[in-house]
Amino acid sequence: MSSSSLLSFSLCLLLLCHVSQAQFGSSQESPFQSSRRSVSTRDECQIERLNALEPTRTVRSEAGITDYFDEDNEQFRCAGVSAIRRVIEPRGLLLPSMSNAPRLVYIVQGRGMVGLVMPGCPETFQSFQRSEQYEREEGERHRRSKDEHQKVYQFQEGDVLAVPNGFAYWCYNDGENPVVAITVLDTSNDANQLDRSHRQFLLAGRQEEGRQRYRREESIKENILRGFGTELLAAAFGIDMELARKLQCRDDTRGEIVRAENGLQVLRPSRREEEERKSINGLEETYCSMKIKQNIGDPRRADVFNPRGGRITTLNSEKLPILRFIQMRAERVVLYRNAMVSPHWNINAHSIMYCTGGRGRVEVADDKGETVFDGELRQGQLLIVPQNYAVLERAGSEGFQFVSIKTSDRAMVSSIVGKTSALRGMPEEVLMNSYRISRDEARRVKLTRGDEVAIFAPRRESRAEA
Repeated sequence: MSSSSLLSFSLCLLLLCHVSQAQFGSSQESPFQSSRRSVSTRDECQIERLNALEPTRTVRSEAGITDYFDEDNEQFRCAGVSAIRRVIEPRGLLLPSMSNAPRLVYIVQGRGMVGLVMPGCPETFQSFQRSEQYEREEGERHRRSKDEHQKVYQFQEGDVLAVPNGFAYWCYNDGENPVVAITVLDTSNDANQLDRSHRQFLLAGRQEEGRQRYRREESIKENILRGFGTELLAAAFGIDMELARKLQCRDDTRGEIVRAENGLQVLRPSRREEEERKSINGLEETYCSMKIKQNIGDPRRADVFNPRGGRITTLNSEKLPILRFIQMRAERVVLYRNAMVSPHWNINAHSIMYCTGGRGRVEVADDKGETVFDGELRQGQLLIVPQNYAVLERAGSEGFQFVSIKTSDRAMVSSIVGKTSALRGMPEEVLMNSYRISRDEARRVKLTRGDEVAIFAPRRESRAEA
């Protein structure tokens, strides 16, 4: 009997693994590879000059603002990504929608709740709401009606939210301050079978898309229910025609972020309950219960810390398994005054840097050894660093904080200077002959930074020798 149970369990586990791989793709890949489609033309990454980017289009809704970065910019075309910044006012609800590309959302400011509907998963949360209509019509027996829905997550500043493509997603600000979020969508991911443009499919409401480059008029994006005939839609839902018309939001002018005047009363776990929930044996976190968020703003979660330089917190698929399916990674960097990140390059991913505070000097070099960016990155600006391009960041007098979204969940970095760096790992003789320097100079190149890793504390500049 026990052997039969063990066999049944093994078969179920094998089936679950097969279904997961069929839906999200196999995880048996080299860490040096990326599950992204190749760029359509080899000229897309022939960039002579990088620029610090700001949004080029702003769309106002009833309870918030959506800022769009120009995805036709050559930097975005090279990286195969799109970026959006949203500001959601208190009691603002970002209406349900889905996208053709997986995305990572970083919460720059504020707190709230978010819902992600996992296809095929049961509604495991039950809440009871007072129904005035039922109370009038049926009395005490129907005073409270039951609402069932999937899990709702709470988020706060510093959280990263992972949203797969095609999954319905909504967000609500239940705090007292605006929520500011930067979203990066990987339009070149294999999961996107459409073109490499970001396409948002609204499930509710309608949205002005703003002034387009080749159009003088402002176009309107309707929700997908608007594309169905009202009669057939009513039949599908089993409702009357009047209610079906309401679902199509024909006369709704509020935009994609609307104001919930009375707030949202939904059942959700407390932040403490979410933090206490941990996997015990690796099998507990299934597809339907998979976590979608992790905080990288808490200093206690730092992976690299220099008491005089700053800290780096990384989020990969080991810490948040859903990133294995999203195929993206996030990194939070906090530099103190005049500190710097070791010169480095990204081995197998592009890096999308977004400044969340302060300002910093950034230099980027390409494969020709030419400077393609040498400038300042300020709060609210974005810079894309292509794969293998060498980059050096240094904080200004007020510090420098930024988040980097990488286009691989197994993104790897190679430092040029410091412990565990490329030059540190080479023999002195190689450095002597490569740079035509003495042995003493080669040792200084290798060892001057000592055991510092990734983040360098500021040093007094040595006087030039006469």
